Amino acid sequence: MPVQPTPPPDQTPEVSQAKSIIVIHPGSLNLRIGRAADVNPLSVLHAIARRRLPGGSKHVDPFLPPRVDLGAGQQEIEDARLGVSHTLQSCLQSDGRRRYATPPQQIAAFNRRSTPETIAASGGEWVKIEGDIVIGNDILRLDPLDEFNVHFPFRRGDFNVHSGPGGSMTAILTDLEVIWTYILETHFMIPRKEFKNFKVVLIIPDIYNRTYLRELNTLLLLKMGFGAAFLLQDHVAATFGSGLSYACVVDVGDQKTSVSCVEDGICHSNTRVRMDYGGADITQTFFWLLQKCAFPYKDCSESNKLDTMLLRKLKEELCHVNLDICGSQEKSFTLQQPGMEVLQFTIQVGDECIVAPLSLFTPELFGVTGPKLVHTQKRSLGDPEDPHDENYLREIRRKGIKESLEPTTSDMKEPYFEEANAQATNDDDIVVDAIDTAPQPADKEFVINPGQILGLDQAVLQSIDRCPNEDLKRKMYGCILIVGGGMNFAGIGTWLQNRISLQIPYLYRAEQLDIITNPRDMDPSMVAWKGAAILSCLETAQELWIGSGEWEKCGVRILRERAPFQW
Repeated sequence: MPVQPTPPPDQTPEVSQAKSIIVIHPGSLNLRIGRAADVNPLSVLHAIARRRLPGGSKHVDPFLPPRVDLGAGQQEIEDARLGVSHTLQSCLQSDGRRRYATPPQQIAAFNRRSTPETIAASGGEWVKIEGDIVIGNDILRLDPLDEFNVHFPFRRGDFNVHSGPGGSMTAILTDLEVIWTYILETHFMIPRKEFKNFKVVLIIPDIYNRTYLRELNTLLLLKMGFGAAFLLQDHVAATFGSGLSYACVVDVGDQKTSVSCVEDGICHSNTRVRMDYGGADITQTFFWLLQKCAFPYKDCSESNKLDTMLLRKLKEELCHVNLDICGSQEKSFTLQQPGMEVLQFTIQVGDECIVAPLSLFTPELFGVTGPKLVHTQKRSLGDPEDPHDENYLREIRRKGIKESLEPTTSDMKEPYFEEANAQATNDDDIVVDAIDTAPQPADKEFVINPGQILGLDQAVLQSIDRCPNEDLKRKMYGCILIVGGGMNFAGIGTWLQNRISLQIPYLYRAEQLDIITNPRDMDPSMVAWKGAAILSCLETAQELWIGSGEWEKCGVRILRERAPFQW
């Protein structure tokens, strides 16, 4: 009997299947996309620029959340800054010595005297675009004088719906189709006509809008023409990417911070919370702090897209939460932009590099970018395309419980019959509430003091407190997973651990509090994408796929049966 040759490693069925699966993780700033077989995804600016029609309205989405006119709020933000500075001064270094801080006036005096050094005559030229559409990182090289409108489809972790040009849901879906198709055709060499031979996994927020998900599924299966698709919540994907069966997931993105408790692939709906601040708000807070210390690049503007990318880079390189670093530090950075001299600046920085990341725990500092909302998963108001939605099922349960509690014996005595009816009415209220969503304590809103913003440590504590039982709360305190690119600062995990350990309920203080900031030595911003890639290739994931024919025939009803989350 002839021996069948062993296929090379890159041609095994598992690898071959992974090559035919596309994983898409859209974000407010970056898009991460790639084949499930790839080690890392491609990360590009998640934006599109369209040439403005003659006489058309101008619209450019900001690359950073715009700074607001502080007015009366200036003093509150200044008090918050002083509060964090005083806390840092009362901390000890690892060797037991007290920390010291260089006075801001001394740092500002150095920065005012600092003059840039010219290291090249020109930073290059702007790119001239012939077409009407520019996608991804190429937008950064567009001449600001060219008449292009710039759109980011996502903002604050959700659709960027607004009243300006390109702000309707239809326009956003069109932009997503163009961006994703262009990236797949140009970077992965997959022609659009071949999409039908590929499956796609779309990573969605843990707090989702059902209407948006329905439209996204239609976009992938009917408009773009993929063979099959399924949706996966980002926090569930993060636990898969980290190799954890349960975790309290803290996801800090560019413009949103979300927290929820995940157990065995299920994200508990009552524990989900999303705050409208993220890494971009830390960048703006850091810029505000630098300006207070006479930032030597005086022409730096949030309306200049290259300046915003420079500020992000400075935040990533300079900010940390290492209490052993104190006093003034001398740093340098290079300013290179088309049509300008290439300049090198030398600056001094002090505790501003720590205060900016700690604004996650003192979110009053985020007042520089305006008021912030807190979002939780709301109950569905009903979907006209899904007559058997959760509201219908709730009424069926209520009716079924009521009928099961009513007596069926025809010769029953009248007093007993009345007593049974009364009992049925009472039990209906109790039992249906229990089945309906969750116990009453879990239905309470996240507590926010009047006029304040929910800080990260408070969000974690309240999310865990809304878990349905004590055992799950213990498990969550023992495994807090930090993912996303907005909180990637050295030492911040230790600070979060200390903040939570001071506030943890007495019942759980014996538990080992574990903060995971670098799961499997991966870039935290890639963890969710990696988890979705791993899950999509598992045998158990085969029942999750929704074919294009099934979606066209059944529509949103099939999501209730197949989605790996409660629809």
